[in-house]
Amino acid sequence: MSKKFFDPLSGVHVPHRKNTAGMEPVRMPPPKSVVIPTVMHIGAPAKPIVKAGDKVEVGQLIAESGGFISAPIHASVSGTVKKVEDIVLSNGRNAPAVFIESDGEMRPYSGITKPEINSLSDLAEAVRASGIVGLGGAGFPTSVKLAIKDIDQAEYFLINGAECEPYITSDTRTMLDFTDLVERGVRRISEFLKPKAVYIGIENNKPKSIAKLKRRFEDDPHIIVKALPPVYPQGGEKVLIYNTVGRVVPEGKLPLDVGVIIMNVTTLANIENYIETGMPLVEKIITVDGSAVREPKNIIAPIGTRIRDIIDFCGGFMEEPGKLLYGGPMMGIAMPDLDAPVLKNTNALLAFNKKDSEVPEETPCIRCGNCVNHCPMRLNPPAIAKAFNMGDGAALYKQRVNLCMECGACAFVCPAHQRIVQRHKLAKVMLRNWQNSQKGDKA
Repeated sequence: MSKKFFDPLSGVHVPHRKNTAGMEPVRMPPPKSVVIPTVMHIGAPAKPIVKAGDKVEVGQLIAESGGFISAPIHASVSGTVKKVEDIVLSNGRNAPAVFIESDGEMRPYSGITKPEINSLSDLAEAVRASGIVGLGGAGFPTSVKLAIKDIDQAEYFLINGAECEPYITSDTRTMLDFTDLVERGVRRISEFLKPKAVYIGIENNKPKSIAKLKRRFEDDPHIIVKALPPVYPQGGEKVLIYNTVGRVVPEGKLPLDVGVIIMNVTTLANIENYIETGMPLVEKIITVDGSAVREPKNIIAPIGTRIRDIIDFCGGFMEEPGKLLYGGPMMGIAMPDLDAPVLKNTNALLAFNKKDSEVPEETPCIRCGNCVNHCPMRLNPPAIAKAFNMGDGAALYKQRVNLCMECGACAFVCPAHQRIVQRHKLAKVMLRNWQNSQKGDKA
């Protein structure tokens, strides 16, 4: 990917609305039951190893990793497995889920042991066993990032603390309230990766986080806390890599291809917690906010907790919500109902009243160029729209629609309220189908 297809200085200034930034996370009481899907990560689904009637404890393995790019899943409460049954996920797909009735005791699994780590491969295996995935929202199995054959590839270790989406403050609270875990995690992983430098990228609208981490690492010039402009999508992987180490990730390539291993700050803290305690990923810090929520706050909740239980813990709704979101308002995914569970990569739950949920009427494109000027990947949405409407896969390839990170900056600045992100998602499917047909013609 040439730099003409990439402009990390583009983006948009979104309203921050970090209403809960000053609120320490509160641990909610154990729910009466949890629903734990076997698909909470990119890659192969986990395979359930429990059945109805089995007794489980917190941290006990309930679903094995389904392959190299996959992650195991553990019980988040102690109690009894009621059933293993398919549920509909927020993306519309079905996946098995383990339903556990809690006994309210939150008993840790008796088989919990701290991993022994003496090498990078030991670290990667420990992270795999922990079930940890990208907790900033991506859900990519973190162990895969650490399973590198040539350690010289890892020139830079980059920690993502940007947290650029409106409302979300769970990463901010990790940096402020679990600083010890962040510090020890950075030092431990750096010991095995041996990078030239470590960068911790944080938007400069989080001065307390920046100051606190700078104090922690002032003894090591190779660990750099870098304040970044609060321009969305600053936390986008490719954007953050360019704005910290100045490298462009080519189309179809991974950060490691340009010498970078990148990790979300909360992911890092959870890895260190697993190494120190042996407790796998069973709970999450979640920001609960939005105009329909009575008592916005940051909470710590067991994975699999139903949304209705979390909303009840936050005082319920002030009025009937018009929309519920996993994640932030820019890239979040609508939840089907209040029975949807907290997932591993859930960093926020937002509920908006009907007024704030209204979608403006879409009108014809006026060719103003706002979408082009604010796209960090320098894509041309009107040209992509033309190719999509014509069913022209070759043109979609030429327009590099696969580079779209679906950040929503284009739709945010569109005066015609065009559904650009949705169209790009469909265009990517059209492009894949076209590419497959081209392979078939050559066979």
